Amino acid sequence: MNAVPQYDPLSFGEAALKLRTFRQQILGNNLANSDTPGFKARDIRFADVLKAQMEGASPSMDVSMVRTHAGHIEGIITKEDPRLLYRVPNQPSKDGNTVDGDVELSEFTKNSVLTESALSLLSGTLRSRMSAITGQAS
Repeated sequence: MNAVPQYDPLSFGEAALKLRTFRQQILGNNLANSDTPGFKARDIRFADVLKAQMEGASPSMDVSMVRTHAGHIEGIITKEDPRLLYRVPNQPSKDGNTVDGDVELSEFTKNSVLTESALSLLSGTLRSRMSAITGQAS
């Protein structure tokens, strides 16, 4: 028995790209709220959520935000999303904000590079399939 799960490269690439984009929004939200008193930084365990997504055990990427005030702007992240975890701060602030700008910026940059990588993987998969369909080298 093969210990490595076999997924269709096209569906895997699509799920990975959607999840990377979702994570980028979470990290951007953390950075945008770095000065908001009481804000708790959130993140996901990418590998765990991707595996659950590929096995059909994870909710879709379409998530709506719960608005707690009429003046709030609508967004994509909800506090009830089970995929979102709270980040444990290295150095908590007095106002209760758990965003560490350096950590968030580092994770944001790393995720940006990995998003480009996922896009390249998906693009290569599409090119190879088009080559197989048309019979011409890509």
